[in-house]
Amino acid sequence: MNEFIEEILKLLQSDMTDQEIEEKLADYHENDIAEVIPLLTEEERNRLFKILGDERTSTVLSYTDNVDEVIDQLDDKRAADLIELMDSDDAVDVLQELEKEDRESILNLMDEEAAEDAKLILSYDEDEIGSKMTTNYITIKQSDNIKSAMKSLVTQASENDNISTLFMIDNEDHFIGAIDLKDLICARSNDDLDSITKKNYPYLFAKQKVAECLNDIKEYSEDIIPVLDESNQLIGVITANDVVEVVDEELNEDYSRFAGLTEAEDLQEPVGQSIKKRLPWLLLLLVLGLGISFFLKGFEAVIAAFPVVVFFQSMILDMAGNAGTQSLAVTIRVLSDEEFNSKKILKLIFKELRVSMINALVLGTISFGFIFIYEILTKSVIIEANGFNYQDALTLSFIVFVAVVASMMISGIIGTLIPIFFKKIKIDPAAASGPFITSLNDIVAILCYYGFAMVMFNAYL
Repeated sequence: MNEFIEEILKLLQSDMTDQEIEEKLADYHENDIAEVIPLLTEEERNRLFKILGDERTSTVLSYTDNVDEVIDQLDDKRAADLIELMDSDDAVDVLQELEKEDRESILNLMDEEAAEDAKLILSYDEDEIGSKMTTNYITIKQSDNIKSAMKSLVTQASENDNISTLFMIDNEDHFIGAIDLKDLICARSNDDLDSITKKNYPYLFAKQKVAECLNDIKEYSEDIIPVLDESNQLIGVITANDVVEVVDEELNEDYSRFAGLTEAEDLQEPVGQSIKKRLPWLLLLLVLGLGISFFLKGFEAVIAAFPVVVFFQSMILDMAGNAGTQSLAVTIRVLSDEEFNSKKILKLIFKELRVSMINALVLGTISFGFIFIYEILTKSVIIEANGFNYQDALTLSFIVFVAVVASMMISGIIGTLIPIFFKKIKIDPAAASGPFITSLNDIVAILCYYGFAMVMFNAYL
């Protein structure tokens, strides 16, 4: 257990007065206090909230895991009072964890402005950047001068703490540009406000997909980026903290898809929900697995006549799968980092083709050498009628060489082309998950290996 958590627990269970505990708790971060909440009884939790006061309690709740369980123990009015004190994006995070009926009830009891902000963010789909924004920002009117802009800043700063960058809007709330707080502070009263306004400041549209926005956010490296609606009105901002959360969510989502899950899941999730997420992919992979078995059935004559070929099957399947997964990972990385255009697609395909070919030739040659030496040392009989002979050992080694080279090259191209295809049809390339690619590559490897073995040993079948 975190030492801070132990200290906070001891404080709350001590004989100190509420005022003494409040003074001690001032030294701890809200996240550490939030970690304690699941360990408290309802009576201890209520006492803690009373000691902290509404404003700090709301901040602590925004850090709390399974906050819906805490909210459920509060009456709706109390919950509404605490949620409306949060930043709008934190309030939405809490509201999204509640049942729909509870959410609507609390929204109706919240302050009108806070409720409208929350409803605005909730109106956007989870994969749209508008769902990640906050309404915590400072605006300056285009008609302001330096003095009135400073006055407006001071007025708004009491409720909005994202003040490092100020956003200029016209009388209809259309976004004009951004002003650095430092530039405003350093400006003389007779300076023109336009002279310190960046008119080419980056912005995002609320309907843009989150995955599409990550490149822009990363490239501009701003601490805060405005979010506009379809008519270019400023409706929110994405902060550095929001970016960290968005990137973390995207990585978790991509990792889940690589693992063959339809969505991310966590430890607290019900078993039924986890099964629902995993089962669709597993069913698809079952079909592909049956397909692999049927392909093998087609080569039954080869396996029966030359059982030694089965010994090297797993190696060829593994090499094909590894090559495909590597290409898949590289392709998804490039597609997420680079501007997507035909020139870069071709460059990526040709590069992966060259890499796959060279790797395949190197590994195929090594496989050829090892298998040939193994056959000589063990005197394994490949064709029963021939007994052991060097020509058969050479033929088997050559079959493995061709199968490794062909399957690795084809698998590398599959791992490159499938995510590009998904990107083209507006599907997240990470949906080309590892298990799916691996199954396709298994089919390719079997066809290459047993197909070539059938050709080479056809005279003995």
